[in-house]
Amino acid sequence: CLLLVIAMGAGLGFGHGKVITKLKLQPFVVTLCGLLFYRGAARFITNDETKGFGDSKGFEWIKFLANGDVYGVPTPLIVMAVLSIALFYILHRTVYGRHLYAAGYNEESARYAGINASKTVTMAYVICGVTTAISTVLFAFYTNSISPSSHGNFYELYAIAAAVLGGCSLRGGEGTVIGVILGTALLQILRNLVNILGIDSSLEFAVMGVVIFIGVLLDTLLRKQK
Repeated sequence: CLLLVIAMGAGLGFGHGKVITKLKLQPFVVTLCGLLFYRGAARFITNDETKGFGDSKGFEWIKFLANGDVYGVPTPLIVMAVLSIALFYILHRTVYGRHLYAAGYNEESARYAGINASKTVTMAYVICGVTTAISTVLFAFYTNSISPSSHGNFYELYAIAAAVLGGCSLRGGEGTVIGVILGTALLQILRNLVNILGIDSSLEFAVMGVVIFIGVLLDTLLRKQK
């Protein structure tokens, strides 16, 4: 079952990558439509009911990865560190990583340089799908249940905000794994500050909206200076 979930993540990423590179559709539109379609399909398949795992018999080791700790260090943090190191190596120490940055910054120039931009971009979506599948499994066993109508809601906004805070360019070609980790930590700090400062929790998304806007504005201004 676990291998099937990861395979499905890779397959969906591959499908998105092919649609984007072959049909030249906007990535944001494709992924947004995918989000709506998959959530709707999940709610239909489950009759919009929450599904629990009970005592998770047979999957205790996954539950440990989602909720346990090793000498006081949470196991999800260890999993994140391992994945981050692997992705850091792929992005900064391999030919594929250099090709991905080149294709992201200027796809046409990358093609003239002999890079198979379509294959490179598609593989990025496959990697994204695999890492999403892994995080999905951990998230499911962390809560010990899945509710298709609410699980993962607005996480796409958190992802965009964390990437922007971490120095990723929404135009592509710029960003680091370390930056995304720091951006995620900073985003969590901002969310905590909303509570600490006594700001109405309903303004949380307004704060994220301002953060994303400022990030896009700075990205545009920096691009014009280059």
